[in-house]
Amino acid sequence: MLIGDVARRSGVSTRMLRHYDAIGLVPPTGRTVGGYREYSADDVRRIFRVESLRSLGLSLKQVGRALEDPAFTPSALVSDLIQWTEDRLAREQELLERLRVIDASAPTGWQDVLRVVELMRELNSTSPARRQQAVLTRPEDVSVPAELLVGAVLAESDPHVAGALRWALARAGGESVAALAAVACSEDVDVRRRAVLAIAEMPDSPGAIAVLADALGDPDAVVRGRAALALGGQGVAAAGPVLVGMVVEGRNDVDAAEALGTLSRNPVCGARIATALADELAAPTADSQTRIRLTQALVELEGTTAQEMLRHLAHDQDRAVALVASALAGVLDERTDDDS
Repeated sequence: MLIGDVARRSGVSTRMLRHYDAIGLVPPTGRTVGGYREYSADDVRRIFRVESLRSLGLSLKQVGRALEDPAFTPSALVSDLIQWTEDRLAREQELLERLRVIDASAPTGWQDVLRVVELMRELNSTSPARRQQAVLTRPEDVSVPAELLVGAVLAESDPHVAGALRWALARAGGESVAALAAVACSEDVDVRRRAVLAIAEMPDSPGAIAVLADALGDPDAVVRGRAALALGGQGVAAAGPVLVGMVVEGRNDVDAAEALGTLSRNPVCGARIATALADELAAPTADSQTRIRLTQALVELEGTTAQEMLRHLAHDQDRAVALVASALAGVLDERTDDDS
């Protein structure tokens, strides 16, 4: 079979067949009288084997070894090919993300593209100081795609850089919330924590309250707490039970108590909070430190119910609780006198 026929039947170009011959990978069995390459059925089968192995990503050198060396086992090579392919896909995915970020910035010229590329490079620096500077020194007239900032804040481990990134996200507004909401249910707890913290710092943005409300049911206590503090500051009553739980557990209990105070400005919500605190104070599992934290939380509440509870607790059997309650009751009495 002549080279043209082999090319038509195998789908391999005549140029590539000549190359296979030149490197000794698939030399034709014979030659015609006129010197043309003549391939046997075995030659054609070998060509198909070569193409099959090449389709797996093997180089021509590796294909030659696989076909000629009896000791050449596929297992190690296939493992290497898998790793190489995964690395290549990761690089291509990274490139795709960069291109999407640039496209999202709606560049009007190559100068805009270069600015975004430079910012991406700075945000990928190994130096936290450089990453932070890249965010804080950005000119006011240069917009940054929300996707870029979201990706950076979700990956940032340095607290100072993360704070700068959240500040920049807050300036970006509603687009950032939409991008963060997409990962607020991530299986990675660190990603959820960073996403909810970023949203918590821009609760007035459209969609932020809904995402934070969903986070109140998160299995992670840190995520729940961050969402509850933000919602409590916005007067969202649904945050109340989580905030009370934070006081009981001693997790950011001072901040949680202040948020409960904000919620208590609504009389109905305030009554529910007071009842919840009273139930926790009476719980048989509550130790002295827990009851002290609950007592201290009462001073933040609006209305007379908290004053009455503190006066009652001033006679508590636990002397430490009684002393704290007595002192705080005096604070509330002074506050009432000043208001009147």
